[in-house]
Amino acid sequence: MIINYIHRIGWLVGLVLLQVLILNNVHIGGYATPFLYVYFILKFPSGTSRNELMLWAFFLGLMIDIFSNTPGMNAAATVLLAFVRPTFLRLFTPRDTLDSIIPSIRTLGISSFLKYAVTCVFIHNLVLLSLEFFSFSSIPLLLLRVVACTLLTVTCIMAVEGIRR
Repeated sequence: MIINYIHRIGWLVGLVLLQVLILNNVHIGGYATPFLYVYFILKFPSGTSRNELMLWAFFLGLMIDIFSNTPGMNAAATVLLAFVRPTFLRLFTPRDTLDSIIPSIRTLGISSFLKYAVTCVFIHNLVLLSLEFFSFSSIPLLLLRVVACTLLTVTCIMAVEGIRR
């Protein structure tokens, strides 16, 4: 049990450092920035309670906010993602699977995992970038950034999944 927490803390620290030191400085075309730290929330076992997941998500978002100087935006987006994640996981998980699975390409299949990842990342990016814009005066630009960031983030997540296999 303690080994699982140490493993999760290692992933949390590694993804926060990767996001803050490298990925926050990547701006493709001025629109797309990968938010790979979302992968940490997506990979929790399906049997994890919603409260525990939201607590991990809050600390992940808070760490990103502290190092990125964004006041609470990442924490809000990750907590919302943690809140809706069990619903999306039930939606895209085949009915005949076991009670507690760790979402991955191997356990869900590539199409189900891709749908799950795209949906979760899109919701996260929509909330995060809406809070960043804090205005609906240019909705097409907001949607362009959300779609571009979602595509780039999902591409990074699929690359990490391919490496972890």
